[in-house]
Amino acid sequence: MGAPDEHEDDAAEEILRARREPSFIDRSEHITPAWVLHPEVKNAKGQRLSEPALAEAVALAAALPGLEVVGQEIVRIPKIHPGQLFGSGKIDELKKRLKEAEVELVLVDGHVGPVQQRNLEKAWGVKLLDRTGLILEIFSDRARTREGVLQVEMAALSYQRTRLVRAWTHLERQRGGLGFVGGPGETQIESDRRAIDDQLVRLRRQLEKVSKTRALHRKARAKVPFPIVALVGYTNAGKSTLFNRLTGADVMVKDMLFATLDPTMRRVTLPSGDEIIMSDTVGFISDLPTELVAAFRATLEEVLDADLILHVRDISHPQSAEQAQDVMAILNSLGVADEAPMIEVWNKVDLVPEEDRAALAVQAERTENLFACSALTGEGLDKLLDAVAETLRPVRETADLTLSYAQGRERAWLFSEGVVEGEEQGDDGTILHVNWTAAQKARFAKL
Repeated sequence: MGAPDEHEDDAAEEILRARREPSFIDRSEHITPAWVLHPEVKNAKGQRLSEPALAEAVALAAALPGLEVVGQEIVRIPKIHPGQLFGSGKIDELKKRLKEAEVELVLVDGHVGPVQQRNLEKAWGVKLLDRTGLILEIFSDRARTREGVLQVEMAALSYQRTRLVRAWTHLERQRGGLGFVGGPGETQIESDRRAIDDQLVRLRRQLEKVSKTRALHRKARAKVPFPIVALVGYTNAGKSTLFNRLTGADVMVKDMLFATLDPTMRRVTLPSGDEIIMSDTVGFISDLPTELVAAFRATLEEVLDADLILHVRDISHPQSAEQAQDVMAILNSLGVADEAPMIEVWNKVDLVPEEDRAALAVQAERTENLFACSALTGEGLDKLLDAVAETLRPVRETADLTLSYAQGRERAWLFSEGVVEGEEQGDDGTILHVNWTAAQKARFAKL
């Protein structure tokens, strides 16, 4: 097999540079004026409520440095136009507002096809990002670990591969010899696509090495007799605040979507004395790009290996139930079974109006594996931690052991483990009444 074509390597690297450089968003001190649009299609099934959806889109934009949202609106349309997304009249109407506000970037809260994106950028004279592109930009800005950077680059290239129809102007080359200048053409697009594919293969190999290291770490943790508790939930549900309060860690906490990206693990001693390993994972979001779900599968495998999942919900959010459905859908797509041990945590009860908090508390009392609390104030956390300890507590069995008087070492070990409930003298030695776990029984057999 021959060596990779240097020109293709350069092309792939140039694509990556274009991804990192301010092609969409100026990462210098310049603040990019942005306008957020949420398309609302008349009588469309399954679409999110427009007002909360627009608010979330604006929050996504605010999560990216260098942007200033100077305008936002819900665009109500009878149907999606295949070539331009909006009708020509609506495009002209929006163009006037965008020009008056000197907007440089338009963020569309939804999917925008490559042809639609090209036509809208041409009509408005601005750069445009759809929901997937914006989330990729945020993840690109937040990734810190080697694994996170690789995963984001893979997701970005997979996303951009489908948008080569836009014609990569930074890769255009003149065709000489016949006295005219041609565009990239089909050959150039295929060359770019092959360059991206080659780069994806290289990134995938690098990620496999990092993933193997992570697998070794998980294997090493499996030898430690501490169960793993994974925090999952919609972005900005308060997972990191809860994680910091329980572990004493200093994970970044901010009222911002995707404030934390890379997973963090800490050892925690529960009030019961039991020890666990707690894992804080990346937050989920509705319409999470499939490229990101695939790329971050290795990171999210921490959830698959967890002994218990804490599903943290922002119960003060108007669409908390819908957010919970999005989280469960992503968990199921990752392979987390419906019967996996899970506790639902209704967080941020301190933000719920006083007249509604009593009803939430009653509902939590009457529902199994449901707890209302506040990670910020600590309200309700004692009950939650007691439930975590009870859920993780291994099954015990009783047994009567007869130890000879020469087995002083074994007797001392049983007492040190706290499994002896009583003892009496027998004809052949000491009879101990023990209450132990299967793991303790196995360790005793090896003494």
